[in-house]
Amino acid sequence: MPDFSVDTELLNLSEAAKELHDLLKISDRDWHQLKTDPHRRASEQISAALIHALQANGPGDQAAVELLESALRWLKREQRDPGCPRS
Repeated sequence: MPDFSVDTELLNLSEAAKELHDLLKISDRDWHQLKTDPHRRASEQISAALIHALQANGPGDQAAVELLESALRWLKREQRDPGCPRS
């Protein structure tokens, strides 16, 4: 008989990661106030990386690495919000 506990555990972790990301992501309403806050931006990117890292057999590894690198740049103050595009 197959062991479904591993699949259930991964599903629970994925759901928890998505809930954490929902709490940390910057909403449209708060975007202009928080878009330049390096801690908020890094937290948002780290939680998104966690979602990608938990994807079993998915292409998420590279996306997770890119998000983590971006989070580090925010924390090191090497990355900034580019601002709104001008028409």
